[in-house]
Amino acid sequence: MLTTHQVTDVDHCDRVVVLTRQGRLAFTGTPTAAREFFGLRSLAEVHLRLDETTQPAEWPDRFAEQRAPEQPPRTPDEGDVGATPSRRVGRLRQWAVLTARNTEIVVRNRLTLAILLGSPLMVLGMFALLFRPGAFEPTRPSPTVTVMILFWIAFGGFFFGLTYGLLQICTELPILRRERLAGVRLVPYLLAKVAVLLPLLALVDLALLGVLRGMDRLPPVGGADFAALYATLLLSSAAALALGLLCSAAVSDAAQATLMLPMLCFPQVLFVGAILPVPAMAVGGQWLSYAMSNRWAFEGLGHTAGVERLWRDGGSPLGPPLLATYGDSFSRPVWVDWLVLGGFVLLFLGAAWTVLLRRNPRRAS
Repeated sequence: MLTTHQVTDVDHCDRVVVLTRQGRLAFTGTPTAAREFFGLRSLAEVHLRLDETTQPAEWPDRFAEQRAPEQPPRTPDEGDVGATPSRRVGRLRQWAVLTARNTEIVVRNRLTLAILLGSPLMVLGMFALLFRPGAFEPTRPSPTVTVMILFWIAFGGFFFGLTYGLLQICTELPILRRERLAGVRLVPYLLAKVAVLLPLLALVDLALLGVLRGMDRLPPVGGADFAALYATLLLSSAAALALGLLCSAAVSDAAQATLMLPMLCFPQVLFVGAILPVPAMAVGGQWLSYAMSNRWAFEGLGHTAGVERLWRDGGSPLGPPLLATYGDSFSRPVWVDWLVLGGFVLLFLGAAWTVLLRRNPRRAS
């Protein structure tokens, strides 16, 4: 349906509806039939034709008389639009429709899809060039390298999730405002974003861990431990995706979202505990580290990879002093890190919903 002040647009439509200044129906039908009815060569002159008469009801009455033989009169129940309740679309149906739309947008924009999938491959290539194989070899481990490998894997998952979500909402705010008036709910809207982007992140994270494991940049873990590493990384990406959606909901355009990227990434580098262990931080930094989702991913990866045992019992003399510096950072069961990361996902999505609700309340149209 199109409402326009550019009257020439109606020639491209299948059906045209003309209302008088008083809001009465003066005509409905094809553009060709409208020109014949009003005696015009172009519908651009229809406003002038309506204003020619001194009787506002003249054109509505003419149309009613012309239409009367074609259509039987309707009863008040059939003709009263206000008496027909509108059927509200359920949340599940809205989520399915919005998910299908988001999927089509991503698939049809081949450049965006190439960037979403290609940028992680470039990062993976840089990881392979940066780190030597065998850092987790028990007989000759490299404790400082193992810290960096685990940290950059965790940060990679965080960075991918954040960048995937950061531009998703701010570029659609005008559309969302209009669709809110049509009954679109915010929970299906947000979950539709997650439903499209999280599978892409799942593929990226699996490729990241699989290739690094195949190139001997990770310890030779079994299937269960590899699944635990993957779950930790995927939860980290999901938390970052939710954070990106929150920030995208809070800004007004893509430029503002882009400026937020370094502000969001730097704390996740400094206060995670990789560059400087959490026990060695100042008190303020230690408290701030609890709010870094990347810390829980880094420590969860380290627990599953067995860095405590590797540093304590491995063949490197640097291991025991490094383990003393990190304290019990990697002693926590990995399911605790999963619970914390899942809490971040729910917290950020809930905050995004709150921000959108305040910015786009559903008003009666």
